[in-house]
Amino acid sequence: MFTLIAAKMFTTGRIIFASIFVVAFIALMLFSYRKDANNNKKHYQNGALYVAIGIITVIGLLFLSKFLIKG
Repeated sequence: MFTLIAAKMFTTGRIIFASIFVVAFIALMLFSYRKDANNNKKHYQNGALYVAIGIITVIGLLFLSKFLIKG
């Protein structure tokens, strides 16, 4: 059933367009990243560390709230 629906949704033209779009998007993102890499090092020192700490804190708070609500 699902393959029948997928066959109607994704024609050959759409698959080709999606493939070209994904390749072009990734290429432009890599080009943009390399262009801005020097500015990012200068202006955003230790930024990834702060983001990682924030994500770990949020996940910890979610587990804590789940434990407190369940218990």
